[in-house]
Amino acid sequence: MFIDKAEIHVKGGKGGNGVVAWRREKYEPSGGPYGGDGGNGGSIILKVDEGIRTLMDFRYKRVYNGENGEDGRTKKQFGKSGVDTIIKVPVGTLVKDKETEKVIVDLREKDQMYVIAKGGKGGRGNARFATATRQAPGFAEAGTKGQERDIILELKLLADVGLVGFPNVGKSTILSIFSAARPKIANYHFTTLKPNLGVVRVGEEKSFVLADIPGLIEGASDGIGLGHDFLRHIERTRVLVHVLDVSGMEGRDPVEDFYTINDELVQYNSKLGDKPQIIAANKIDIPGAEEQIERVRKEFENKGIEVLSISAATGAGMEKLKFAIWELLSNTEIDYETFDEEYDESDFIEEETVIVRKENGEYIVEGSYIERLLESTYFDNMDSLRYFQEAIRKRGIVEELENLGIQEGETVSICGYEFEFFH
Repeated sequence: MFIDKAEIHVKGGKGGNGVVAWRREKYEPSGGPYGGDGGNGGSIILKVDEGIRTLMDFRYKRVYNGENGEDGRTKKQFGKSGVDTIIKVPVGTLVKDKETEKVIVDLREKDQMYVIAKGGKGGRGNARFATATRQAPGFAEAGTKGQERDIILELKLLADVGLVGFPNVGKSTILSIFSAARPKIANYHFTTLKPNLGVVRVGEEKSFVLADIPGLIEGASDGIGLGHDFLRHIERTRVLVHVLDVSGMEGRDPVEDFYTINDELVQYNSKLGDKPQIIAANKIDIPGAEEQIERVRKEFENKGIEVLSISAATGAGMEKLKFAIWELLSNTEIDYETFDEEYDESDFIEEETVIVRKENGEYIVEGSYIERLLESTYFDNMDSLRYFQEAIRKRGIVEELENLGIQEGETVSICGYEFEFFH
């Protein structure tokens, strides 16, 4: 099965907590703060791997967590940082934010790496809080949480050439002749339910990747049939080979077919109409095809589109088609841009939040910043308590409570803990 879209949850590791420790050595009667910092949490990193061709693995594992950093140690020793988690993805993977559906990064180069969720910072040990006026701080700092987000991985094939056309016009047969690919071939519509890829060798150090793009029928751009699932793969092909059935066996009009498919491409993405095309007029071995080929030539050759007569069944004209594709490819610039995507230009920064509100007469303070501050506070230590009071004042929490009308002696609920308010 070809899996080309997946949703996963990524979360960087938590930073280790700083530690409270004291120097206890012979000939050092005064001691002093000796606690080290916590290690940083491991990040989640996406890495392009050419050996991976699908997003199949993400069907079975959807949650990825970074390793937590170790807590600090005594003797001012830092805790060990968490190991980064590497997630391997295929070449051509678009990474989108699930909430906004904007593109975060386009992973289209070999070994390209991107940090999708940073690990949290390690907290500072008590040795870091020593000052001239606070020589024995009895508190340390908790590590911060890692970044967390839901993302969509969307694979767009990086084939050089896309075979397009109505079902049952011979695309899969052409692919099987040109390459070692063995697509399922039969005489019915929607034969191909996934894009098939093959490498076509033209000569020494001359080859290209050919994709049979299925699912194109009238209304594909509106999602009819399998349209949207496969139109995205055409966006990154450099050249299109438009396969037309000129046999008349199924009562098809090849000229009309060309315009119908091209109209679907343009409706899906207007830039697709600018891609260079070759027309492969297939099934010339069937009597009566000659008349249709002349109509096709007359319609398109004066528009600059080369028309080649072929029979995928007998092999007639196939070598000429292969070299014509190579010639067109050689004169077409590589451009893997995805034209219709909206990019997220902002850096993903999860700010530590503070929410101050009054509900049913109760004053409530909550949020990630205040949670971490509480984790870092030792309420039986006067220095730690002062640090806590100073921090909430600097953050504007006291001012916000006063604006809400709090009076001296009233109760404040801070992350579920009750405190008496004193200015």
